[in-house]
Amino acid sequence: MAKEHVIIGGGPAGLYAIETIREYDKESPITLVCDEPAYSRMSLPYYIAGNIPEGHLMTGSPEYFQGMNVRTVLGKRANAVDSKGNRVTLDDGSQLPYDSLLIATGSGAQRLPIPGADQPNVINLWTLDDAKKALGKAKAGASVVFIGAGFIGFIILNAMAKVGCRLSVVEIEDQILPRMLDAPAAGLVRKWLTDKGVGVFTDTRVTEIGQLADGRKNVRLSDGRALTADLVIMATGIRPNIDLVQGSDIKTAQGILVNNHLQTSVANVYAAGDVAQGPDLSTGQQEIHAIQPTAQDHGRIAGANMAGQSLAYEGSLLMNILDVVGVHCSSFGVWRDDGREVKTISNPSRPVYRKLLFEGDRIVGAILAGPAEDVSMLNDMGMVKGFIQSKTPLGAWKAYLLKNPLDIRRPYIACRVAEKLLQSTLLKIPTPNRKYRFRNLQPVVKPNPAHAVLVGTRPAVERL
Repeated sequence: MAKEHVIIGGGPAGLYAIETIREYDKESPITLVCDEPAYSRMSLPYYIAGNIPEGHLMTGSPEYFQGMNVRTVLGKRANAVDSKGNRVTLDDGSQLPYDSLLIATGSGAQRLPIPGADQPNVINLWTLDDAKKALGKAKAGASVVFIGAGFIGFIILNAMAKVGCRLSVVEIEDQILPRMLDAPAAGLVRKWLTDKGVGVFTDTRVTEIGQLADGRKNVRLSDGRALTADLVIMATGIRPNIDLVQGSDIKTAQGILVNNHLQTSVANVYAAGDVAQGPDLSTGQQEIHAIQPTAQDHGRIAGANMAGQSLAYEGSLLMNILDVVGVHCSSFGVWRDDGREVKTISNPSRPVYRKLLFEGDRIVGAILAGPAEDVSMLNDMGMVKGFIQSKTPLGAWKAYLLKNPLDIRRPYIACRVAEKLLQSTLLKIPTPNRKYRFRNLQPVVKPNPAHAVLVGTRPAVERL
């Protein structure tokens, strides 16, 4: 029997839900409601850096939605959900009935109540419109001050470094990237930034943003210093967009609470992505993981279950991966010590930082930081993630890894992590490619020169 599906939000969670529903159900009506066009927020830094055109940001087109048999209601916001009457009220007063509803409204940028923050050229840089405003000022030699030294701010900072802007970052906590790196790793990254000419101001806050006679901004800090900026970017965190469910029977905490089927407290209402507070793979607790991989997983599980399947989600892995002006940083799982067994190696001169956290003979968390050729090119980052995600025990290889923490490759192969990952699928069916491609172009995979290093270097085998 055909069901009326309504999906609120055109980000990755919403789009993956649409495509998954269509894997199981070709006929049921789907309506997509979104106050913006469907585009990739995570690609905005590449747009700002001039690496891609605006069209390459788009993740859907009229032809795509028509081919997927999706009715689009774009440019309108969902204001309220009537979970008893099965209706969504839009900002123009119109209503949409549904049999199943997915709330994938994502998150919004927080804006601190700083005097002067409402001036022109003080922006959040969270939306495509924000990015367009920034392009006029983000030129080589321009001074840009970031308020907030977290993950979101550094994604944009890296793009503006490529443009050639002069950069400064202000953080109220005593280290940069406080929700991604521990203090020693953050210290190495901070030195790297200052050596690159980036001003880093921690343990201080912005008290006021004034305007100079020439139109530039005077950013005053609580420690008495002041910074001059052509552009000020507020990167002070995000919050889930849950206002539309207030007053309904849909339960919330920090986000909308969901079970391992991505169902809310109302059986025919689902939530996915940044707005959903769902199962954490490592802890089993309900957490918000505002990251692209989680949004994709959520969307696929929710879409399958909306289409009549009964699929449970094991949980999302907390992870952050970031390029900080040439130093690749990542953290996975439970990376704070909290009494766990820890192995750390650090070389500030390169810099290289690696921290592995263990529970018994399993890796449960990690932090990696260093040049791309040390962290990303040889796929150490992916192998560490694989150990954590698959929950593979190291067995006798734990002793080897404690002695050789920079050699994750040999334990990874010996413990057959890749084999276990290949045996695990989210939906129990092959994962198809996304139906939408920019100008219908297909990806081209070029041979990676690092592969020759991986297969051509064979260190002596230690007997275990």
